Amino acid sequence: MAATVSINPASPPIGVLLAVEHLKDSVPVQVQEGKNTGLKVNGDVTFTTVPSICRYLARLAPGKHLYGTSNLEATEVDHWLEFSVGRLGCPADFADAVQYLNQVLGPRTFLIGHSATLADFAVWGALRGNNVWLNLLDRGKAPPHVARWFRFLEEQAEFKAVAMALPAKPEASKSETRKQDQGKFVELPGAEMEKVVTRFPPEASGFLHVGHAKAALLNQYYQHAFQGKLIMRFDDTNPAKESAEFEKVILEDISMLDIKPDIFTHTSDHFDRIQGYAEKLIRDGLAYVDNTDPEVMKQEREQKVDSRNRTNTVEKNLAMWEEMKKGSEVGQRCCLRAKIDMQSPNGCMRDPTIYRCKTESHVRTGTKYKVYPTYDFACPIVDSVEGVTHALRTTEYHDRDDQFNWFIGKLGLRPVHIWEYSRLNLQNTVMSKRKLTWFVEQGLVDGWDDPRFPTVRGVMRRGMTVEGLKQFIVAQGGSRAVVVMEWDKIWAFNKKVIDPVAPRFNALQRDGAVLVNLPGVKDEMKEVPKHPKNPDVGQKEVWYSSRVYIDGQDAATLTEGEVVTFINWGNVIVKKINKNKSGAVESIDAQLNLENTDYKKTAKLTWLADTPKAPFTPTVVTHFDHIISKGVLAKEDEFKNFVNKDTKMETVMLGDPCLAQLKKGDIIQLQRRGYYICDVPYEPPSRYSCQPTPCVLFHIPDGHQKEMPTAGSKAKSKKADKVEKAASKKELPSPKEEVSPSFSPADELALSDKVAAQGDSVRQLKGRKADKAEVDAAVKSLLALKAEYKALTGRTGSLEPPPQPPPPPQPAPLVRTLLTSGKDWKPGAAKKGPAPAPAPAASPAGVDAVNDKIKAQGDKVRQLKTAKAEKAEIDAAVKTLLALKAEYKALTGKDWKPGATAPTPAAPAASSAGADAVNEKIKAQGDKVRQLKTAKAEKAEVDAAVKALLALKAEYKALTGKDWKPGATAPTPAAPAASSAGADAVNEKIKAQGDKVRQLKTAKAEKALTGKDWKPGAHTPAAPTAPASSPADVDAVNDKIKTQGEKVRQLKTAKAEKVQVDAEVKVLLALKADYKNLTGKDWKPPKEDGKKKQEGKNQEKASQETSGGSSPEAEKLKAQIEEQGNTVRQLKGSGADKAQVDAEVKQLLALKEQFKSLTGEDVTPAGGKKGKKEQKKEKEQKKEKEQKKDQPKKAAKEAAKPEGAMPGPKKVTRLGLEAKKEENLSDWYSQVITKSEMIEYYDVSGCYILRPTSYSIWEKIKDFFDAEIKKMGVDNVYFPIFVSKAALEREKDHIADFAPEVAWVTKSGDTDLAEPIAIRPTSETVMYPAYAKWIKSHRDLPIKYNQWNNVVRWEFKHPQPFLRTREFLWQEGHSAFATKDEADKEVLAILELYARVYEDLMAIPVIRGRKTEKEKFAGGDYTTTVEVYISASGRAIQGATSHHLGQNFSKMFEIVFEDPEKPGEKKFVWQNSWGITTRTIGVMVMVHGDNKGLVMPPVVARDQVVVIPCGITANLSEEDKARLLQKCQEYRKALRDAGVRATDDLRDNYSPGWKFNHWELKGTPIRMEVGPRDMKQNQFVAVRRDTGEKLTLAEGKAAEKVKEMLDTIQTDLYSRAKKNQDDHMVAIDTWGDFCSNLDKGMIIQAPYCGAIPCEDKIKKDSARDQDIEPGAPSMGAKGLCIPFKPLRELQPGTKCVCEGCDCDAKFYTLFGRSY
Repeated sequence: MAATVSINPASPPIGVLLAVEHLKDSVPVQVQEGKNTGLKVNGDVTFTTVPSICRYLARLAPGKHLYGTSNLEATEVDHWLEFSVGRLGCPADFADAVQYLNQVLGPRTFLIGHSATLADFAVWGALRGNNVWLNLLDRGKAPPHVARWFRFLEEQAEFKAVAMALPAKPEASKSETRKQDQGKFVELPGAEMEKVVTRFPPEASGFLHVGHAKAALLNQYYQHAFQGKLIMRFDDTNPAKESAEFEKVILEDISMLDIKPDIFTHTSDHFDRIQGYAEKLIRDGLAYVDNTDPEVMKQEREQKVDSRNRTNTVEKNLAMWEEMKKGSEVGQRCCLRAKIDMQSPNGCMRDPTIYRCKTESHVRTGTKYKVYPTYDFACPIVDSVEGVTHALRTTEYHDRDDQFNWFIGKLGLRPVHIWEYSRLNLQNTVMSKRKLTWFVEQGLVDGWDDPRFPTVRGVMRRGMTVEGLKQFIVAQGGSRAVVVMEWDKIWAFNKKVIDPVAPRFNALQRDGAVLVNLPGVKDEMKEVPKHPKNPDVGQKEVWYSSRVYIDGQDAATLTEGEVVTFINWGNVIVKKINKNKSGAVESIDAQLNLENTDYKKTAKLTWLADTPKAPFTPTVVTHFDHIISKGVLAKEDEFKNFVNKDTKMETVMLGDPCLAQLKKGDIIQLQRRGYYICDVPYEPPSRYSCQPTPCVLFHIPDGHQKEMPTAGSKAKSKKADKVEKAASKKELPSPKEEVSPSFSPADELALSDKVAAQGDSVRQLKGRKADKAEVDAAVKSLLALKAEYKALTGRTGSLEPPPQPPPPPQPAPLVRTLLTSGKDWKPGAAKKGPAPAPAPAASPAGVDAVNDKIKAQGDKVRQLKTAKAEKAEIDAAVKTLLALKAEYKALTGKDWKPGATAPTPAAPAASSAGADAVNEKIKAQGDKVRQLKTAKAEKAEVDAAVKALLALKAEYKALTGKDWKPGATAPTPAAPAASSAGADAVNEKIKAQGDKVRQLKTAKAEKALTGKDWKPGAHTPAAPTAPASSPADVDAVNDKIKTQGEKVRQLKTAKAEKVQVDAEVKVLLALKADYKNLTGKDWKPPKEDGKKKQEGKNQEKASQETSGGSSPEAEKLKAQIEEQGNTVRQLKGSGADKAQVDAEVKQLLALKEQFKSLTGEDVTPAGGKKGKKEQKKEKEQKKEKEQKKDQPKKAAKEAAKPEGAMPGPKKVTRLGLEAKKEENLSDWYSQVITKSEMIEYYDVSGCYILRPTSYSIWEKIKDFFDAEIKKMGVDNVYFPIFVSKAALEREKDHIADFAPEVAWVTKSGDTDLAEPIAIRPTSETVMYPAYAKWIKSHRDLPIKYNQWNNVVRWEFKHPQPFLRTREFLWQEGHSAFATKDEADKEVLAILELYARVYEDLMAIPVIRGRKTEKEKFAGGDYTTTVEVYISASGRAIQGATSHHLGQNFSKMFEIVFEDPEKPGEKKFVWQNSWGITTRTIGVMVMVHGDNKGLVMPPVVARDQVVVIPCGITANLSEEDKARLLQKCQEYRKALRDAGVRATDDLRDNYSPGWKFNHWELKGTPIRMEVGPRDMKQNQFVAVRRDTGEKLTLAEGKAAEKVKEMLDTIQTDLYSRAKKNQDDHMVAIDTWGDFCSNLDKGMIIQAPYCGAIPCEDKIKKDSARDQDIEPGAPSMGAKGLCIPFKPLRELQPGTKCVCEGCDCDAKFYTLFGRSY
């Protein structure tokens, strides 16, 4: 009888259905729908739960093994059945349950055994029905092992069958919810489920911006909506723009946006195919090659003129096409054009260019191609070929759609649906890559990720979250409406994401922070929630103290007796406010009132406690403004004219102590200030600068136009707003109150013209169907002008003439005018009707009277401010002054300015009739031009009409003095001109004033007199009427000033009382003021006349010449000097002995000194020309004088610099090292290894190119070590670099240390691998399975294998070449023995070889020892090591290790052999592993290098000796030069024959000095210098690199002496390093000595109990909050090794050095900071 299972279709039991499907061939089971799920066995027994039904069904067919194959497996099945309905079904436990499941499934394919069981059915079914899991899976956030298992089962037949039979999920509620958060997404035409293919084709020529993000997300939306595919295609058709770097960052941005394309392609993948289609068009006569000049071609397309090449034959086109493909000069002048329709109204169809010739190298194809398709030609072809069904394009491509379809049709390609959507336009922003690149190149922004940039990275750096960006873009939908959006909207979406999770902290503006004293409060700390509404965000520490600080703005709002609320504390009563003389709050005395819990009407203040237990975090908050000042740029706008320069505002803050814990990218909220993102985390003071790195926070906009209040609370702010509104209402008159307009007819007319012109502009834009954003901007301007007109005139602009305004009254506020006007501007306003009679002009007398009142009132205000009067009194006086200025403006129509005078009546205007006639002609001619353009008349006819129009406008300007504008009217005749006599008087004044101006300009004194730069129309104050001063008066005042100045200087020098000095300074200033009144100029110290000064110098020089230079004794000495100089030159030229030359030079110098003592001058060579040395000396002296002269200026500039400003860059050459080892070890190290040509950086971070200098060292190490291990019976082998996942994870303890650093291969081409493959981080798991196969008997032992290879460990710390790299070279030995003793002996033997590598080859002393339990190799019994000390950093570094693995790995990999003593029994082998890496090279550089570069130990140096020729001068003959070079080569050969690695540097384009520096930088142990004199004397000079010592050696003993020197250098290097190590290694017994010595850069031998917790505590407690070396991580001391030979013996009863440990020490252990 068949069993019947009843299921509820609303929540089907998927696990049961899977069991039924699996058993359908063995057990007949019927499934029917019902209200409840159940399996009825008989009338008494019914199973209703998934586990019980599954168990029953499994027991019906035991042969199917659904319940496992053993009792143990059956128990496991029960566990998973309960798990599926228990933890996995509980929402609160779901996340933990999935993580647990992920751990279990790590090494497994099925939950139990090797096939699917009920466990898999139940757990898979529970996940399949869980929406949270499905969401994680869709977004790629699911744990990897569970996701792999789930998808694997999903592809099995029975799982597929059940999944297809499941009822569809109700989506109504979900879609309703989504509609609220997303815009309208239109249905795609012809779209079918699972068949839609979209594409996102960015060009790799810049970073993605938010507009690209919209395009990508829209394509992804339709990919998901139709369960289709998304192609990510790089448009790389322009080799001049593409960059691999941009391609990389675009892929990273796409990943960051959580977009997962199904296929990645490049347009260049199809270049051959596209080129074939282009040639097809040529052969079909649908394309032609055109060599027309680009500018001419552009004009022809605009004028619809056919190109002369349009009728070329196919053969000619193919020939020219071949030239293009070659990239020849002829071809480069050509392009290939499609032959479509030159008469088309659509410009895109007028024979567009489809191919152009470019000779630049392509980033992917190199120089294979010389011709490249345009995007418009390539896009339809590639879309069709790649299977794109729907091409989403922005509306700006609309005109190109016909072209797209033409190519599809003519080439017979599969059609592609085009669907348009609007591009994303944002205000105050440019989206063009070209424009954004300009900003980057001009240095106006920090880079492509600048927070002011619209790039995805820019907005992310400013605090935009991925989720916020996605929500914003999804909300836009697929609309075609073109709008320009404000940034506020995008930031408002972001706020919804960050507000619920951003922790709250406090910060106060440093300048102006006010101390609040709260007596009786103790320093204490409490924990409070970081987020008041979300406890999941965590807790933060809040410190309380009797001294707290609040913002100065907050303090200014407080009153005595007021109760305020300190956030996260309670209410406080303000007792007393202490202010300084200027009225600013200095401090506040207050009292806690925590019993009062009424917080409703109190001001809420942020505060910070001032306590040494929690110091403030130095913080800088940065706010940004738009980089474009104009909201919407029109097409004709040049964006560079609207660049906002000052867009970054920084404020120094006192930060919450908790801010010191922020990491880069953390988003927080500063209470009452806004949201911020951490851009630079806080760093404690550096040991080098002694300055901390402040926490830098970038402000995140939140979508509000108004900033968050920072003074007082919101309640107080609202109250202030109400008071302000009430005051403004009192000032406004009622609407009934009549207010006289204060405008002139000229103002009205000008504004009316502007409105009319803007209206025409809007109509033209609409007529030519301009971009909607451009039209909207123009309409916005028009509405603003109309509003201004309405406010000004109070009329609609009807055809009636405007009323004649009364005499100007007091000006009404603009808002008052708006209240009373109530009328709008209309076309024709202020254009027709008789011109109004002009208002009577204000009399000059009236204007002068107001002017005088303004001056008097201004003086009064200044006096009040000087006397520091009450603020209310000053405000009242200022108010009166402003009212007077307003009255002046009403009378004159101009703002009052100092020196203002009454306006002069205007001259008569041109006649109204003449201007009107010309005006009418202009209108008629304008209409004619418009008609011609509309009718598309011939260009010549249009040009003639335009010419006539311009002539009429010029005539109008000549008549009226103004440019003609639409709506212009004839000017109103002005009042009668002033009398002739008055005009003459003014004329004379102008002439006189003109002369004065010219005099002032000549003397460059205009600014000194006026205090301002002169501008056209500026009023010059009248000259003083007092009689001119006499020279005698001026001289008298000048003398008094000098005397008084001297008196002031004496007082200051004597440090007199300040009151006395101030009194004398006041007298001095009064005298200077008198001087200015007399002369009109500021007094300046008198200067010596330049001409007289030069004459004095000339006279002095002449007197010196006559007195000294011409004496008989001087002439005699001069002759002797000249003769001796010739002798010296002859000796040098003939290559004489150095001693002889030195003696003659000495005699020459003595003669010169005698001449100087006689004449007081250096000797001048014959002919008056000085020698090179004298010229050089003179230049140096002159330069020194100039520097001394400039010192005061430099000092002034330095003083003017802001405090803390960095000094200017120092000019240095870049040949040698620019960093010193003792000052900046990190920079020094980087420069040494690159400039000495050891490495070259690579484009994969953490990987480096080893150049011959460094690789040769590795070869020396390899040769030595390989020879030694072969003596021990070790063989070399090679195992693969790839490791299977199963093999790598077989021993989890062993791989745990490497797991974060393992690099995985996940793809083969574009195909995902079935299982990722690791690149070896080490080879135990690769080699030992093979050992298990090879070892069967004791006769197979021992196995001793070594391999020289590379390994990859993907370090995420600070990579350093040689020391810490992602790929490095090493040798790794792996041996297996029958007994432990054999293995132990080999461990120490190998360790001794490693010590010899360092000591014998590298001249570096090491400390041999055993690693502590914490530091030993994972999976090993013990590890031995050689440790090296680097004194420059005070750190140690692990040199090499030799591990005894015991039997751990042999047990894991079943490496056994038959026991020879007990036949039939198996024994596990004993194993070792050992390795040394290229790290040795970095250690050598750090230990021996100096500030000149490398210092190479001779044993490993690539070149032990370099021979350099010297003394090659212009005087040296070619024969001598050839002999010298030949001698150098002979030295090199002789040394090589003697076994010395020697080279020579015979380059003739470098000087010997340059070569010396070069080879010193490379560290070559010995430099041989050989010159002409050396050759004659059969000798050479040998220079040691390590000491700089020079030795002169005989040629015959060159090889012998050089070899001795090399041995000495090797020994000396080791001795110096050993002494350095010994001096920095101490033995101590107490924790105090431990820390003090550690901070001195020592390595320490201390007693240690061996417990791992103690070592952890030592490391933690000895850590410091500063970097010992830039770039190296801060850390405490760790256990380096337990030395085999400690500095002292351990005495019984000695305690462990760890504080708090009472255990006896087991051994002295070497501790230190380490790399």
